[in-house]
Amino acid sequence: ETTPRQSEVHLLAEEIRAKIAEADQNPDNFQFQRDLGLALYRYAAMKKDFDLLNDSIIILERASNLNRADADLLVSLGHAHFVVAYFAKKSGEFEKARQYYQKVIAIRPDDFDTRTEIGLTFFLQEPPDLKAAIKEFETSLRGNPKHQKTLQFLTQALWKDSRSDEAAKYLEQLRQIDPKNPAIPDLNSLLTQPVPAKQQ
Repeated sequence: ETTPRQSEVHLLAEEIRAKIAEADQNPDNFQFQRDLGLALYRYAAMKKDFDLLNDSIIILERASNLNRADADLLVSLGHAHFVVAYFAKKSGEFEKARQYYQKVIAIRPDDFDTRTEIGLTFFLQEPPDLKAAIKEFETSLRGNPKHQKTLQFLTQALWKDSRSDEAAKYLEQLRQIDPKNPAIPDLNSLLTQPVPAKQQ
């Protein structure tokens, strides 16, 4: 016997499949593809449902092909691949995420959130490309010196690259901007650890 909760979940799954089928039947309806793709991406990312995430990517790509200037779609496509890379441990997906983020930067050069995400794709891939990550983080900070997420990850990247003195400088910058930033204790702890062996 199914509980009310189970039947709700089943109904939701049926509704989602019906919407995806409707999107497949109306491939040229940009607004429908866009709205459904974005909603599906957010839901699938929250649930870490990778099958549904892949469905959302197909729909978002379809919408993006109908309007290549829609930077928000490109951001969501980048994020979708990023989520797969990070949570499903598929490092190659970081490269796909990066390609979409770079298209966003071509449209919105001052999008420092996205510039930071590009840095993160280099930082989190296996093996990490610390030089490329640091370069992106520093570019982001030149545009927005108070970008806290950038400061957090630049601190980590510099420490990993055996540049702990520089890392400490950016951690201090973060502390000046927001002394209550929840990342500060962990970063403090990180910088007290021995510097890792220099990566080639």
